Amino acid sequence: MTRLGVTFLAACLAASACSTDTATTTQSLPTTPGGTMQITSSAFDDNTPIPDRYTCQGDDINPPLDITGVPEGTESLVLMVDDPDAPDPAAPKVVWEHWIIWNIAPATSAIAAGTVPAGAVQGTNSWGRTDYGGPCPPIGTHRYFFKLYALDTTLALGTTSIKADVETAMQGHVLAEAQLLGLYGG
Repeated sequence: MTRLGVTFLAACLAASACSTDTATTTQSLPTTPGGTMQITSSAFDDNTPIPDRYTCQGDDINPPLDITGVPEGTESLVLMVDDPDAPDPAAPKVVWEHWIIWNIAPATSAIAAGTVPAGAVQGTNSWGRTDYGGPCPPIGTHRYFFKLYALDTTLALGTTSIKADVETAMQGHVLAEAQLLGLYGG
């Protein structure tokens, strides 16, 4: 187990964030069926391992992401990266938020590695930071979902906002969504 993995596990347990009540940590959002929006990465394919560079064992920077098919009428994009397998994939107890970013311009077609799109706002992740925190599982191979949402509005939220705040503000405004799945651990 890495030092950061031990820190993650200790923080999770100390904060009692590892509640088995998953109903409060996940939420289904409405989408428009048949959308063509996509999120991909040149660093890894869907459902394959995320390279070390984009994890706590590497440079801990966001991977490069490409966005296509943003629907007409989109005013902003939201990107959330989370791990539903924390702390242990055999007995998950919490969804760990790695990156929460909103008000991404709808014309954005790429997010380069280690960058934040101009004008976008980063919220508070599960580490209590307002930046990307790469995969750093304490045990086992975890799944990391890069979830992209097209909204018909922008969000008036500050950097202290967490995923639940963003999901609440998004309700009724989602035009389309796309997802990229990466794996990490071992």
